[in-house]
Amino acid sequence: MKFLVQLAATVVVCLGLQLFLPWWSIAVGAAGVAFVVGNKGLKSFVAGFLAIALLWGVFALSIDLQTKAILTDKINQLLPLHALVLTMLVGGLVGGFAALTGALIKSS
Repeated sequence: MKFLVQLAATVVVCLGLQLFLPWWSIAVGAAGVAFVVGNKGLKSFVAGFLAIALLWGVFALSIDLQTKAILTDKINQLLPLHALVLTMLVGGLVGGFAALTGALIKSS
């Protein structure tokens, strides 16, 4: 249950932060939520990873649909991995490691 609470709270907090602050504010939000919720290490990492990966995936997909994938098609020609998957992976890793940091700070 705490896993789902952390997942939902991370999405909501980071969505609010992402609208007004730079991209790295998701790390502060994910760490703060993990600190408050108090899950252990792996659960916090997975919750942070999934929350930010989904958040950035939805953001990237909405931008992609609005621009008719002009830039995405050009980036996909350069990179071996699809740009949407790469965006979700990078965001997920930032969110996951930030949530792990918040959980480990609370446990120490």
